[in-house]
Amino acid sequence: MISNLRLSNGLRLRLLVAALLSFGWMTAASAQVTAFKQAVAEAASRDADIAAFYRANDFSPIWTGRSDGDRARRQALLDAVMAADEHGLPSHRYDADALRSKMQAATDPQSRGSLEVELSEVFLQFAQDLQSGILVPSRVDSEIKRQPPRREPGAYLTALTTGNPASFFRTLPPQTAEYARLMKHKRKLEMQMAQGGWGPTVPAEILRPGDTGPAVIALRNRMIAMGYLGRTAQAGYDAQLQQAVQSFQQDHGLMADGVAGAITMTEINRDVEERLGSVVVAMERERWINLPEGLGSRHIKVNLTDFSAKIYDNDKLTFETRSVIGADESDRRSPEFSDVMEFMVINPSWYVPRSIVTKEYLPQLQRNRNAVSHLLITDRSGREINRGAVNFSAYNASNFPFSMRQPPSDRNALGLVKFMFPNKYNIYLHDTPSKSLFDRESRAFSHGCIRLQQPFEFAYALLAKQTSDPEGFFRSKLRTGKEQRVNLDTPVPVHLIYRTALTTAKGGLEFRRDVYGRDARIWATLRNAGVALRAVRG
Repeated sequence: MISNLRLSNGLRLRLLVAALLSFGWMTAASAQVTAFKQAVAEAASRDADIAAFYRANDFSPIWTGRSDGDRARRQALLDAVMAADEHGLPSHRYDADALRSKMQAATDPQSRGSLEVELSEVFLQFAQDLQSGILVPSRVDSEIKRQPPRREPGAYLTALTTGNPASFFRTLPPQTAEYARLMKHKRKLEMQMAQGGWGPTVPAEILRPGDTGPAVIALRNRMIAMGYLGRTAQAGYDAQLQQAVQSFQQDHGLMADGVAGAITMTEINRDVEERLGSVVVAMERERWINLPEGLGSRHIKVNLTDFSAKIYDNDKLTFETRSVIGADESDRRSPEFSDVMEFMVINPSWYVPRSIVTKEYLPQLQRNRNAVSHLLITDRSGREINRGAVNFSAYNASNFPFSMRQPPSDRNALGLVKFMFPNKYNIYLHDTPSKSLFDRESRAFSHGCIRLQQPFEFAYALLAKQTSDPEGFFRSKLRTGKEQRVNLDTPVPVHLIYRTALTTAKGGLEFRRDVYGRDARIWATLRNAGVALRAVRG
């Protein structure tokens, strides 16, 4: 007997509807509406957010109905997912062709109800991918501490149904000039890829001005293909070719001496596919910082791969200085995250991190109690300990009970000023007495914090918003020789980013080396997720 069967909700409803129809208690039209809503309810039960949205809207359609609004939303969704490749998204995840086929095949209430929910699922997946990124950064690399801003699913569905659908989809990707320029260059590289790339690589380890031969001709041809040199038949490494190499070096963060040495040659010989992959990674990274509130009208960007720290005001670069970042070692790499700079400390003390105390200084003290004499050894209350009364050999990394501190001085490891954006990673920007490192091409030497080449000028730029004489104010604090905390009247967002592909305000495209190998890991993960490079003919 039917009463003894364990029926699904859908089958139970269909039997009830059939009974009501047979007795004339329900019209065919109302039966279809009821069957559609039941199918929506069943399909939506897979996702609590989608179920809540449809329940609040009486399980009415937003995609599969006959209204102009439904038709506009269907078309806008198809148009958007068909363009997924333009954003470096995994197009198979949304499968526009399959969706179109299902739309044509959905002719009964049950299949339309199931399709209704599937379209919402695809929409939410696409919207979140386009707005906040495909990947979870920390799962790719634990040193990427960034958490992309995920919007509430219900908010996406509500926004879609209360405005123009096509316009809504245009608001999803980052609305930054950087993202727009990256998309433009992605298209250019795809077209270059379709043309076979930049031609043969240069078969030489080093070439200098004055050289001749086949390798120089290959270098000339590659510079022409990359747009650094106009058409020329010159066979030698002349002044024009030297200038082209210098321009290339500047665009790739290299020492611009015009000599195609080993490092420069490696960068010249990278193929268009690798550069295109870097651009796709940069677009994904831009989605990770697609914050609802933006980066801040005034903000600081530290691009780790570029070894630079920059201040922006209303998206205009207003100050720039070189930086030194963490060394490429497991416990020294600089992490990626965003926070807010609240204050600076002039004449800072250096409170030595525990890891440095136990790994570097304790072994030295065990060999010689007078080692690292520039540092004070302190107890838990910050009181200085007489090192002559301590048997350092009795301790190890896990039970050493003391701390170490370096008082303010010209020789202090933090220099004469540090810039604080309190965070659990104990990362900040600071001065340094080790000025020579800023002359290096690659500057990954610190324990993780960011050293600045021009820290005083950086401080002046920050203080200019709150005093008419920022330099005079700063130096008056400096002359005291005592530790001085100066709060920023308006805290400034700080973004530690990592970009191997970046654009310029004039629309150019530049590349940097993958210092920590993070972008290579991101690209491998994107490929595993289905992101593919494509060659596009103009």
